[in-house]
Amino acid sequence: MWSLIKWLAMRLAVVRWIVKVLSMLAFLPIAFLLKAVGLPLLIVLAVLALPVLFLLFLFGLPIFLVLLVGGLAMGALFVALSIGMLALKFAIFVVLPILLVYKLVSWLFRGRSGGGVARPDVHGPDPATGGDAA
Repeated sequence: MWSLIKWLAMRLAVVRWIVKVLSMLAFLPIAFLLKAVGLPLLIVLAVLALPVLFLLFLFGLPIFLVLLVGGLAMGALFVALSIGMLALKFAIFVVLPILLVYKLVSWLFRGRSGGGVARPDVHGPDPATGGDAA
């Protein structure tokens, strides 16, 4: 009986281990996406903040103040980039589909007249003179 319980426990442990490994593999694309977005953001922050730090060192401020002001500058840049990414996500996932649907519907119904009333032919001949309207 004990051997049966041990065998069942080991089998369940192996199944749980396999499920954990496969679930970690499911999050791998998300990790790569975060890496692809996060590293360029860090590079942009570093490129923009290093000249600020250099100028503060050049003016002779104490190192503590230089790091404090540089940290504030990097924080402000990070907030601006975060708001920009949020606006970009909103534009891509909300505004772009609405715009595409609007363009598609307006393209589909462009040649049709509204309300069943025939539109006058603006490019046809002028009925009063019999000649061309232009």
